[in-house]
Amino acid sequence: MPTTIPSPIGWSADQAIRILDQTLLPEEERYLELRTLEELAEAIRSLRVRGAPLIGIAAAMGVVMAAGQRGSRTMGQEGLARVREACSQLGATRPTAVNLRWALNRMARRAEAAVGQGHDLPTALLEEANAIWDEDRRMCDRIGEFGAPLIPRGPTVCTVCNAGALATGGIGTALAPVYVQHRAGGEPHVIVPETRPLLQGSRLTAWELQRAGVPLTLISDSMVASRLRLGDVRAVFVGADRIARNGDVANKIGTYGLALAARAHQIPFYVAAPSSTIDVATPNGAAIPIEERSAEEIMGWRGQRSAPSGVGVWNPAFDVTPAELVTAIVTDRGVVAPKDVARIID
Repeated sequence: MPTTIPSPIGWSADQAIRILDQTLLPEEERYLELRTLEELAEAIRSLRVRGAPLIGIAAAMGVVMAAGQRGSRTMGQEGLARVREACSQLGATRPTAVNLRWALNRMARRAEAAVGQGHDLPTALLEEANAIWDEDRRMCDRIGEFGAPLIPRGPTVCTVCNAGALATGGIGTALAPVYVQHRAGGEPHVIVPETRPLLQGSRLTAWELQRAGVPLTLISDSMVASRLRLGDVRAVFVGADRIARNGDVANKIGTYGLALAARAHQIPFYVAAPSSTIDVATPNGAAIPIEERSAEEIMGWRGQRSAPSGVGVWNPAFDVTPAELVTAIVTDRGVVAPKDVARIID
């Protein structure tokens, strides 16, 4: 991770989960210590902790918290019952991001193995959660290494939402190639759409890139097509919350429109995501559950009303970009065509 960007998650001294409250950025950098599953579930639902890889890490840490303290010798069906309940509760918080369910399934399997072998359950689960975190950090590094050569030196690139260090356990997914090239002296410049309605682009990506010393230009979402038409944007890099077997991609709302604009202007459109985001059990984008969020996110901002009461609101958190609009998918296992993405897992 770029050293100027704080880690969005960690363990406190007494094994509470310490998170950077991303709802308060960029005005305030405040950390919260979460000590119950209910606090963690609320933090995930409210986007205090967010980003597909990061909520998977957070959920894994939550299972550790639910199992009890290390050395407590939590055993048998009682311990497994607590783990299963935690997985059920946390798994219901965000339906679209497949990393959440992937991490929870992994924790449940480790719990079953630990109990079956007579091992200390909290210790086993702590090892597994830390392994998930470490693996994500390494996957981010590899995504950066595979993606950086796709960016010509000194170019302008465009992204959407936040798929950087604030959304993962490492340097990010969509921003990882940017950071790798920046460290190598390539001087990339990033166009950052604000990403309504919750402004993850302007609040988080702009803040993160500025902290890392990467040049950026902030634009409103309605400016995307006009900005790409200028001709200096050489590539688009976005993250993903779920990639279906056929290469369709669910990502933050606005990604589909950005993909259409990139195709219209013949700009390569790359999706960057760890292999844990590929869901071979989902055949195509139509089968991806799309989370719909509160109308209040559209009707106002931080207590300030911007729409008349009683209006109808449609607020999907994500959209689906068809595989045919994706130039390639950059993963920790290499760069692949969308039609071949399932081969990484199969």
